Amino acid sequence: MGDTTVTKVDSKHSPSGAMGQKYLASGVHVGMRLWESQPEGKGKKPHSRDYETVGYVVKGRAELHLEGQMVVLEPGDSWVVPRGSTHSYKILESFTAVEATSPPAHAHGRDEE
Repeated sequence: MGDTTVTKVDSKHSPSGAMGQKYLASGVHVGMRLWESQPEGKGKKPHSRDYETVGYVVKGRAELHLEGQMVVLEPGDSWVVPRGSTHSYKILESFTAVEATSPPAHAHGRDEE
């Protein structure tokens, strides 16, 4: 049997990343992060990451641009950004979302711009 240790993370004390994300619980194969009250503004340049991302919008609105496609994300929506795909986000209204990444985005410098 593998590790059966339970992990609890109090988000009030979670570390934050350089892009404004707050790191939540993380396992060997998946990690969670919170984008809380991200301000409206210009979009970031398109980029790709060495991990897959799934997310869920808690509040606000944003555009997700992915490989020539665009969708508007609103509360209750979820999305997938495949590993290695070129994408960018543009926040339209103060935005809060939870994402899970596989492998964990923060490990081995994967989450750095």
